[in-house]
Amino acid sequence: MFEVIAFYMFSILVIGMFLIVVFSKNALYSMSALAGGMIFISGFFFLLDADFLGVVQIIVYTGAIMAVYAFGMMFFDTTRDVKENIRFKKIIYGLSILSAIFLIFILLAPVYSGKIEALYPSIQGVGNIQMIGLILFTKYLVPFELAAIMLLAAMISGIVLVKIKMEETPTDIEVARGEK
Repeated sequence: MFEVIAFYMFSILVIGMFLIVVFSKNALYSMSALAGGMIFISGFFFLLDADFLGVVQIIVYTGAIMAVYAFGMMFFDTTRDVKENIRFKKIIYGLSILSAIFLIFILLAPVYSGKIEALYPSIQGVGNIQMIGLILFTKYLVPFELAAIMLLAAMISGIVLVKIKMEETPTDIEVARGEK
């Protein structure tokens, strides 16, 4: 039961974060939502008892998004004033805190239920790294590949955004100087 609730919660959060990525006009908001989406994707790995892959998802993919975040801060005009029109700040903050508490309860519920057991028994003569590789390329191949495809899409969109910005910059400089 906890897994089903957590799955739907992570699904809604991931879809919500990626909708923010697509529809946000501010590049920094988009990249922050992309990093948040990647962190929520790691929740799927934790639900599948693939703790190593969940941690790798957080470290590698979210770290890569943070590198894109740094490049975005360099390439995009982040100093312009952003006028936010948030009418219900208290409701948003309250829902954020409640969802964080709800997430903590979902993640801690299996620990306190006492039903923790290894799904894959250890194989004699096979080390930890070989066992991770065996499980990764059998049971968790599809989620791992989907995460890789999402990272590829993020990289391609970052390259396209930078290319568009680079194409506009010389024209803007010439117009500012009065050369055109």
